[in-house]
Amino acid sequence: MSATEVMTIGALAERTGLTTSAIRFYERKGIVTAARNAGGQRRFMRADIRRLSFALIAQEFGFTIKEIAEQLATLPPGRAPSKADWTRLSKQFQTHLNRRIARMERLRTQLEGCMGCGCLSLDKCELYNAGDAAASYGRGPRFIYGDKSFKKEPA
Repeated sequence: MSATEVMTIGALAERTGLTTSAIRFYERKGIVTAARNAGGQRRFMRADIRRLSFALIAQEFGFTIKEIAEQLATLPPGRAPSKADWTRLSKQFQTHLNRRIARMERLRTQLEGCMGCGCLSLDKCELYNAGDAAASYGRGPRFIYGDKSFKKEPA
């Protein structure tokens, strides 16, 4: 890396609006990787501005640090990602975003129709989970997430 391609942690903090401790956190989580100069000081690539910006945006959309690190791990290490690299990452990220958007739209529809209705009709309620039947699907409100409920069909 040439001197024009690298920046100190302080310069990176100034450019991203993050604190230096936050940048070190992201470094520990694999979002960015620092090189060390002869004095042991961290040096970051200018491309790390984009990596950190991507991480901040992804977090706003509810992605975990682990998920973000997994996505960024698909970019080439040791060099600035090319337009093709970012395009590939963008397509992968869009797939995840589309799934989340569909899930949120389902939730919005069900919350408007179910939680606000006050009917307490257990035969129709997506939140009702007789005998914890949804446990086999995993944690959380599985029927709201779109898993098929085990509701009794009308006789």
